[in-house]
Parts: sequence; structure tokens; C-alpha cells
Amino acid sequence: MMVLAGYFGIGLLFAIYFIAQGAAKIDPLIKDSKFSVRLLLAPGAIATWPFLLGKLLKSKKD
Repeated sequence: MMVLAGYFGIGLLFAIYFIAQGAAKIDPLIKDSKFSVRLLLAPGAIATWPFLLGKLLKSKKD
């Protein structure tokens, strides 16, 4: 149970960063979206943060 709580805790922290800045690094069109649209990305970012972190790190290399 602690592993699951840790996973979602890290995911929540990652989602805050992803909504604020990270999503625009993967998809430039998200810059023009409203905050409410970005908020819809939060549950998916929390659940899939390892995959999205990999995409962010890969996008910095390009």
C-alpha cells in the first residue's frame, strides 16, 4: 500500500509541473489552451508519470 501511495504522490507532484510547463514541451499547441483544459490532463499525468517523464527527457535532447 505504501508503494502505491508513493507512486501517486510522485505522480501528483509531477502532474503539477506537467500542467504548468511540461505539457508545452511535448505538445506546443497546449500553450494556447486554457488552464481548465490543462487541468483535464492531471489524472492521466498522475497515472502515467513515468512514461511522460521519459517523453519530457527525450524532448530535451531533440
